[in-house]
Amino acid sequence: MAVAVLLRQRALSSPHAASSCRNVVYTSGLFSNSDLHSMVNSTNLRFWRTYHNSAKFDLTDLTHPHIWYPKAREKKRNVFLHVGPTNSGKTYSALKRLEASSSGVYCGPLRLLAREIAQRLNKVNVPCNLITGQERDEIEGAKHSSVTVEMADVTTDYQCAVIDEIQMVGCKSRGYSFTRALLGLCSDELHVCGDPAAVPLIQRILEATGDVVTVQYYERLSPLVPLKSPLGSFSNIKAGDCLVTFSRRGIYTLKKRIEREGKHLCSVVYGSLPPETRTKQATMFNDDTSDLDVLVASDAIGMGLNLNISRIIFSTMMKFDGFCNRELTVAEIKQIAGRAGRYGSKFPVGEVTCVDAEDLPLLHSSLKSASPIIERAGLFPTFDLLSLYSRLHGTDFFHPVLERFLEKAKLSPDYFIADCEDMLKVAAIVDDFPLGLYDKYLFCISPVDIRDDISVQGLVQFAENYARKGIVRLKEIFTPGTLQVPKTDNQLKELESVHKVLELYVWLSFRMDDSFPDREVAASQKSICSMLIEEYLERSGWRPQGRRKFLRGPQPQKLLQEYDESQLVN
Repeated sequence: MAVAVLLRQRALSSPHAASSCRNVVYTSGLFSNSDLHSMVNSTNLRFWRTYHNSAKFDLTDLTHPHIWYPKAREKKRNVFLHVGPTNSGKTYSALKRLEASSSGVYCGPLRLLAREIAQRLNKVNVPCNLITGQERDEIEGAKHSSVTVEMADVTTDYQCAVIDEIQMVGCKSRGYSFTRALLGLCSDELHVCGDPAAVPLIQRILEATGDVVTVQYYERLSPLVPLKSPLGSFSNIKAGDCLVTFSRRGIYTLKKRIEREGKHLCSVVYGSLPPETRTKQATMFNDDTSDLDVLVASDAIGMGLNLNISRIIFSTMMKFDGFCNRELTVAEIKQIAGRAGRYGSKFPVGEVTCVDAEDLPLLHSSLKSASPIIERAGLFPTFDLLSLYSRLHGTDFFHPVLERFLEKAKLSPDYFIADCEDMLKVAAIVDDFPLGLYDKYLFCISPVDIRDDISVQGLVQFAENYARKGIVRLKEIFTPGTLQVPKTDNQLKELESVHKVLELYVWLSFRMDDSFPDREVAASQKSICSMLIEEYLERSGWRPQGRRKFLRGPQPQKLLQEYDESQLVN
């Protein structure tokens, strides 16, 4: 399937960047007071002086990250920890406070959640902006915003702020974004929602800020019943069931096996599906008039989607986490199982079981156990610190700067440095181009999937064209009019990868507007990708004669015919 013209692929490690690493001469990493005066604003400097008694400042000393946010430190915030299991009403309580506030922000882990909260607030006549890495929907006069946690604004004053799923502060890759929001949001009230396992850590972290912390515990609103018997035969699957597995191939294998029985059609939800597609698949599963009455999903259902699930069925208790095949953790099992029996849905009592009887002991013991206490929060140095460190060493090569900084970083026992393996791989790529340090930093924190060849090719081409001409036109790497409905699973995977490249373009366009001017075109092509994927999901389903078509809305091929290629003309 010809989907895109994505030019030459580069190796993930750059010889140029590697050689530059050898040529950098590293010094002590210390600045004097006078050195810092010209580099750091006076407010930040005041806090540096407060927590560093020495006449020298060690840029790699990250033991007091709360001082990075002086505006938040000027407030004595009232922090409320809303903690409890899935489906306990903890986030609902926090959102009611947000609705009643004169200004506020919701910070969630997923675009789906951010969009849902924005819609909720606007529906109750609280004007609310939606701001994510790839979306901006700004409402005139709005004093509230719903954002993904990475987009949290730590410079604006709010009356009320909400951070959802705070247990993700311990996530090795994204935890630092939750730490930044927790320490940096400048709000009179800060409502933090999540698993009780995060409470001791949050209390310790906030001791240094002088905030007033109140903990509110919640109980689950509807029963969750672990079944004593496994699923057994797939003929025992019923409407409202959700089968959980952890690979793309496994999801489609289960979908075909269930539909072969002839009783049910399946929606699918997994991480690499475009968010819009995930939402539509979930909507059709929830719709009583739809033929799709069974869900096959990955742990992507763990948060961000409201699903009318009667019974969660684990097809496996093993998951490949990028390094090895391992058992699911207690926290993962409880998060997924808790999606059954949502309060207020048509299934007020949730059930959970496994396909295989041998998996039941782990399921039952996990549901009875408390989630392990989260010991440390993720941390990542600000760009200002990395920039100063780069100037100290006289280099704009980002890979050696980041690598050396992380090697030298000093942390308190409550923090860990975020997993930067993927970021270092991107740094090695962009160091091959004549770009400024901030441009390299942007490419490194961009949402590129470094394990996806097409996504990496897109990143390389964007960086190369930006370095060479200062402007990146979408038509230079993407051929319009070539998108088609996939015919095989491999073509589906390729189309999902193209969607990632288009998302990357949109993300970069919000940060380098003049240099990535084709945002609207990229967004429209992204939507077409989603519709073509949905068409494939419909066609791949078993559908006996006479059953109604369940894909609603305009057909993608018609949209393709109507697409005006003149949009790509300069």
